[in-house]
Amino acid sequence: MTYPKKALLTSSVALASLLAVGATAVNADDFPSQPLTMVIGFGAGGSTDIQGRVLANVLEEELGQPVNVVNQPGAGMGVALTRLTNNTDDGYTFLYGPSSPLTFAPLAMETDYELDDFRYVGAVSLAQAGFVTGENRPFGDSWEELVEYARENPGVSYATQTAQDRLIIDYIAEQEGLDLRIVPTEGGAGMAPLILSGDVDFAYSGGTHSGYADSGEMPVLLSLAADRLVAFPDAPTLVEAGYDITPGDILMAVLPHDVSDERAERLAEALEAATQDERFIEVTEERLLLPVQYMNEEELTDTLYEQRDAFAALIEEMGGVEE
Repeated sequence: MTYPKKALLTSSVALASLLAVGATAVNADDFPSQPLTMVIGFGAGGSTDIQGRVLANVLEEELGQPVNVVNQPGAGMGVALTRLTNNTDDGYTFLYGPSSPLTFAPLAMETDYELDDFRYVGAVSLAQAGFVTGENRPFGDSWEELVEYARENPGVSYATQTAQDRLIIDYIAEQEGLDLRIVPTEGGAGMAPLILSGDVDFAYSGGTHSGYADSGEMPVLLSLAADRLVAFPDAPTLVEAGYDITPGDILMAVLPHDVSDERAERLAEALEAATQDERFIEVTEERLLLPVQYMNEEELTDTLYEQRDAFAALIEEMGGVEE
């Protein structure tokens, strides 16, 4: 059968339109179709970096594309978060790290980002911060005994690392009527020698104490997580000790706020699968002594805003944050 040229042209245009629509649909659904970048806002070799690199390996298999890890330390993850606010690749770059640089830092200092600037795709683990002490202290390894001892002995020394832990200890000192001597330190590497040598009485630890779980050289007095710590189950939580604070850091994946739902959901699916992968479970629970726990975007986002509001109320109550 012979068709008129005009009919052939119309059919060709229609076919081309259908193909274009089909191609658009495929392109919209084939994320990721190129390598992704996981930004870690801390230096190589730390617990977030160790965990993040194993997570990246698992995500590669789940997503079918390489996941390249880029360390971008600075300003307590602030540099990496600022970079993410300016990212425009619609989901190909995401950040992995703890929640406090988002729930606390913008309240305590000037930042180039706010909690509203991102979407929180999913959490895979919980941090295990705590107040720690050393061996052979006159108050043993009991928080109640430490408080009693500190009341009777003004000038008990506390090693602080962050504005957040300083706010918490100032609040506790005010509640308990304690006169503490505050000793600034930088990171676990600065804190540990002071605790182990006995130069300070107790300290904040973001996770360094996990390395001493077997030796017993750094007992935990109080858990700063929502629950008791995996490796130190005898240490009560802040709430159990009578303080209405739950500052526990959540380890999570973060995207710019305007990333499409389809792409965010694809990454979320891969994150949830990673929490069931033996490699991720092993490095998290056995090496880093952190609990694996998945939280979806809705639950995670609600939790972050609750924490932010609680920090804001605490800062107001305390009249600001110590520099």
